[in-house]
Amino acid sequence: MHPNFLLIGVDGGATKISAWEIQYETKTNTFALGALNARRSYKDIPGFQADFVPVPIGQQIQEMQDGTTNATDAEKQQEAVYVEACAQVIEELAIQSGKDSVLIGIGMPGLKTENKRGIVAVANGPRMLHYSDLLEERLKLSQIKFAAPVYHLGSDADYCGIGENFSEDGLFKEVKNAYYLGGGTGVADALKLDGELLPFDKTKEWLAKSWELKSADGRSLERFSSAGGIQSIYASVSGKSVQTLNENQIYPLQIAQQAANGDSDSIETLTLTAQQLSLLLYERITTLFRGWQGLFTFMNENRTPLNLKHPFMGTLLDSIIIGQRLGELMDSPYGKTSLHTPLLNMLNKHIQESTILDEKAKKHYSNLEHCINISRLREAPAIGAGIDAFQNFTKEQ
Repeated sequence: MHPNFLLIGVDGGATKISAWEIQYETKTNTFALGALNARRSYKDIPGFQADFVPVPIGQQIQEMQDGTTNATDAEKQQEAVYVEACAQVIEELAIQSGKDSVLIGIGMPGLKTENKRGIVAVANGPRMLHYSDLLEERLKLSQIKFAAPVYHLGSDADYCGIGENFSEDGLFKEVKNAYYLGGGTGVADALKLDGELLPFDKTKEWLAKSWELKSADGRSLERFSSAGGIQSIYASVSGKSVQTLNENQIYPLQIAQQAANGDSDSIETLTLTAQQLSLLLYERITTLFRGWQGLFTFMNENRTPLNLKHPFMGTLLDSIIIGQRLGELMDSPYGKTSLHTPLLNMLNKHIQESTILDEKAKKHYSNLEHCINISRLREAPAIGAGIDAFQNFTKEQ
């Protein structure tokens, strides 16, 4: 089947939204980014509230559980802005393509409504209960036709896994067992076991998401995995504000360069990052092999304890994939010296000195240079969103 519509993958972030044309290759049954893309910052849309304050996340969760969620007027206004930004990027791609029919997949942060077409709880933004409905109504005003309605709003993490598994540049394709850690604005975990993608929402009884795990110094592992988190660690080490760092364009790539040039604050930042990331990857390896070992505590002290056993006991990973900006950092010339190599050395030490892994497992992981791979998949959440929309569409044909 070769689509006669424009397939679009949308990645909805905290501050901006981006849309990409996704191309389907019938001969290989793979997907790739097309040439067309568009972005909008929410702050550039009329009506954006720069001083918007989210409803406390605890209250959001309670209302979600009680079935009493009722968006505030401020949330409804911000939702209209977010929807307008999404509509504009889709319009731009539709106009550029010359096609009058679109199929849209959308990834957004936050917990989804019961029908999966809206957002019922989110830490850093508005609850958007009717996002998909409003988007479809808005695009109809532009005479844009839908090959099918928005099937659901997906998660960035799941879409990274889908992208790695089905795109022509994906690293999940050729392996049976693999773990993906993507660091961008936040952190994305994805897993492929026994040849099948396994969303982390289905592992929550025995495997936690990275952002749930708390380091010994009280910080979420998201801080050590995401671009903004690493920048914030450098800010605390150096005594500079994040605002000052942004003004001076000091981001993780620049921190790695400073570290390579001997800057002590940058070296300390990336040493801390390497220590925590190596322990996180060791936790993934040992939990898959022998179940949860309690190497971390949880950000939510009331989280249900993890089961000590699971259906995949004894699993050895063929590949650990590092993606998004964390992957770019580790693959950069300065990042290789300041983060990638120290991380591999620390992880190797954890593995070889382990009392949890047996000798066969230690031998399996003895060549970490071969096991740990950097993803070259650009815009992973967007391509995964487009693939998910296409797969759901073809199921229903």
